[in-house]
Amino acid sequence: MAIYEFTLPAMGEGIIEAAITRWFVTGGQQVKIDQPLVEVATDKVDSEIPSPVEGTVVKLVYNEGEIPKVGEVLALVETDMAVPPPSSPKADLPEMINKEFRKLIPERGKSYTWNGIKITDKSPEAAGPYISPLIRTLARQRGITPEELGQISGTGLEGRITREDIIKYMIDGKPFAGSSVTEEFQAVQSLPVPEFFPEEGDEVVEMDRMRKIIAGHMIRSKRTAAHVTSFLEADITAMVSWRERIKSTFLTRELVKLTFTPLFVEAVAMALKEFPRINISVAGENMILRKNINIGIATALPGGNLIVPVIRNADRENLGSLSRKIADLAERARKGELLPVEIKGGTFTITNIGQYNNLTGTPIINQPEAAILAVGTISKKPWAVKTSTSGYGLAVRDITMLSLAYDHRVIDGALGGSFLSRVAWFLENFNTDREG
Repeated sequence: MAIYEFTLPAMGEGIIEAAITRWFVTGGQQVKIDQPLVEVATDKVDSEIPSPVEGTVVKLVYNEGEIPKVGEVLALVETDMAVPPPSSPKADLPEMINKEFRKLIPERGKSYTWNGIKITDKSPEAAGPYISPLIRTLARQRGITPEELGQISGTGLEGRITREDIIKYMIDGKPFAGSSVTEEFQAVQSLPVPEFFPEEGDEVVEMDRMRKIIAGHMIRSKRTAAHVTSFLEADITAMVSWRERIKSTFLTRELVKLTFTPLFVEAVAMALKEFPRINISVAGENMILRKNINIGIATALPGGNLIVPVIRNADRENLGSLSRKIADLAERARKGELLPVEIKGGTFTITNIGQYNNLTGTPIINQPEAAILAVGTISKKPWAVKTSTSGYGLAVRDITMLSLAYDHRVIDGALGGSFLSRVAWFLENFNTDREG
């Protein structure tokens, strides 16, 4: 008999941990090969991890709600089989993606080099008893700094801090906040909480897990990035006419409908190649110039939530492959079938608010990216066009409004405005002689 250590496998670039949402087995239970053992959550994606061996579950190392890191042992399984190597990413994932799995956050106090940039985690470590990943997560969610965490007296085994200790600390008014908390955080904490008294007929509905994650991302992005938004109207009449003319033959040839989304993705990808300082991320005081152009497509889900699947290396795709990939990701997103890696690694996001007949909007940057483009509805408007005789005249044209939100810490108005103008130029000067 041998003991197999069932570990949390690598699940995508930048994913270093996952929350255990549900165990399908208990200690002493018999399991078979490929039988789901545990469900874990990474951001907005839930994944079931199967057993690679047949045997008996000896011990569950982590409980539901706790957050192990990639490579850590989740359970021990006694087996008669030859013990396989540690769990690895799904074999059917694209080899290109697997090669890009890398650890983006260094060990505390240590440094590493990524794309020629040295990144160091200088965040302080709380002293004292062991603090579980779950407690660290609860503390981060409530704005409790590592220094504060180190001063809380734990009531758990060997002085460990429990969930109840965190709640009590918040009720007591965060007595150890002191000078270690930034002025910005103190200002947020001091904001009054509006009183709300439900009236008869009102229904109080708790946010689901995904909505809580979205809310956290939005607040964190607004606190992190200095948001600025630029607006520009684009005359895309030629592109609209071309799509109308070619969409039937495109469907026959590519077996997918030609929507406007891949056309916008194509224009953005070309503009990002010319403006690489838009295709960046911010890590502390470093700017990370992203090599690949990975464009996220904001996708609405049936339950009212939002997810952003990513088209990797969008600049290397033709219109047919872009259309197929976008349609596939959108369909699987609505069915809840996306893999964790498919919502990771984005370098720029596009959100099409025009599909809801919205004129424009001010989108929130999808961290850790530095910019996001919102595309408004395409409407027919009277427009000044140049003529060969009298200079200018009025004509009815297909117009859309583009709004670019960008991080003013690293993208100035001149750069952001120039990039937006270039995107519009690609759309307005669309090649109508192409076949697809």
